[in-house]
Amino acid sequence: MERLQKAIANSGYTSRRKAEDLIKAGRVSVNGSIVSELGTKVNYNDVISIDGKIINKEVEKEYYLLNKPRNCICSLNDEKGRKTVTSIIETNTRIYPVGRLDYDTTGLIILTNDGELANILMHPSNNVEKVYVAKIEGILSKDEIAKLVKGISIDGVVCKPKRFRVKRIDEDKNNELVEITIVEGRNHIVKRLFNSLNHEVIKLKRERYAFLDVSDLKSGEYRILSLKEVKRLYNLKSK
Repeated sequence: MERLQKAIANSGYTSRRKAEDLIKAGRVSVNGSIVSELGTKVNYNDVISIDGKIINKEVEKEYYLLNKPRNCICSLNDEKGRKTVTSIIETNTRIYPVGRLDYDTTGLIILTNDGELANILMHPSNNVEKVYVAKIEGILSKDEIAKLVKGISIDGVVCKPKRFRVKRIDEDKNNELVEITIVEGRNHIVKRLFNSLNHEVIKLKRERYAFLDVSDLKSGEYRILSLKEVKRLYNLKSK
């Protein structure tokens, strides 16, 4: 027996968090009856349906690493007709991005149909590191760097980078290139950190996610994660 939201995530339909939202919204049925209790447990023989459609529990898991190009949205589809990360991957399986990068942000993103792994990577308790390189307008002062390293409150919650360093300063163009490592997963968090210091982020790229990087991939290219890499990602779950 396992919790319903975990069973949905393991089926590859969506992440555990999204599964919980579906359950609370009354969109999930077990053996023909709507279930809205998050503590509900199911077994392998139970028939789970979402919006009347039975989940295929035998679907094979797929894992992709994409170097996301600029002007591409992290979504399954877009009503504005913009390019999506899922449209880049050649597969007939319903995969989805783990987390998201802004429309104009480039770099590493993982796509999969493994909801359990997606939950591990996104859950705050696992402290999965993300490394970003940002080109910012203006040059940070020593006081601003000290404030950033100490931690900045965003919406009442302090975001403290794990590491920070200045990579290059261009005094003629009045901008600099910085590298910042965070475990935060909130939307626009890197841009909001620098905006709070009155420095606009001109360009942003995620260069590393945990131990993975995109150094061997051109913009818009992707590859399949190896079994060894998937196991290492699973091992990021806190004990």
